[in-house]
Amino acid sequence: MSRDLSLRKLRYFLAVAKSGRVTQAAIDLNVSQSSITTGVREIEDQVGVALFRRTSRGMLLTREGTRFLQRVNYAFQALDDAFDSLKDTHTSLEGNLRLAMTYTVAGYFLPPLLAQFQRRYPGVTLHLKEVSRPEIEQGLKSGEFDLAIVLTSNIEHHQWLEKMTLAQSRRRLWVASHHELLNKGKLTLKDIAHYPYIMLTVDEADQTALKYWNLEGASPNIMFRTSSVEAVRSMVANGTGITVLSDMVYRPWSLDGKRIEHIDLSSAIPSMEIGLSWPKDRPLSTPAKVFCNLAEMLLG
Repeated sequence: MSRDLSLRKLRYFLAVAKSGRVTQAAIDLNVSQSSITTGVREIEDQVGVALFRRTSRGMLLTREGTRFLQRVNYAFQALDDAFDSLKDTHTSLEGNLRLAMTYTVAGYFLPPLLAQFQRRYPGVTLHLKEVSRPEIEQGLKSGEFDLAIVLTSNIEHHQWLEKMTLAQSRRRLWVASHHELLNKGKLTLKDIAHYPYIMLTVDEADQTALKYWNLEGASPNIMFRTSSVEAVRSMVANGTGITVLSDMVYRPWSLDGKRIEHIDLSSAIPSMEIGLSWPKDRPLSTPAKVFCNLAEMLLG
């Protein structure tokens, strides 16, 4: 069997896996829908298994597709490493970078960016600290931190802070694979208000959620509050309740191997924004500037 999977087709696969929709993947990559469809089908033909399950809600990864996604991600990381190895990583840049971050950023956003920075600038000593947003803002004001990676959508009414948003993560409804809401068609927050709701509390997720619920004139039927994303994932997958969370923390499987589906809601729900923040009145150190530039180049 031929294994000549092109990088182009693999990028099509990654885009569909990320968005769950051929139309969105085509928009993201600026190619035709037919190119995406053909590329994904050719990969499935070559590997001999179905990577996606086609449904009215979009393209859902199969178990084989999830395993293939992990390996493709590893392959692209190895490719990045190969190009990095040809560059002059022994840069003369030295110094310290005191970088603060919140829990969600530390677990789901920072690691690949941090690895790139360390490879390119080995002379910079990193001092990393995970703290809450209020503690980050206090540390930036006092000079304890040079720079922070935060949920910039949580920063409000702080005119003294610069913000550079690097990514946006859409919020969607999470339900178990057998949940009745999968067959309900178009849904709003009001439509799901009476279902048992699992509320994530870490990084002010509960405060943010209640803001957009209140704007809709509805309230979630909260049965459990937790700071653990994995607890939310497992409880949703087992049918205990539903939740609304961002794509950045979404995974299609719980730790015990049960499927989680996500559904677009027609209510006006803001995306989660992730980015960098620092004080306006204090010049960035050279390592901090370099980190900002690299983050913007890779993610902005």
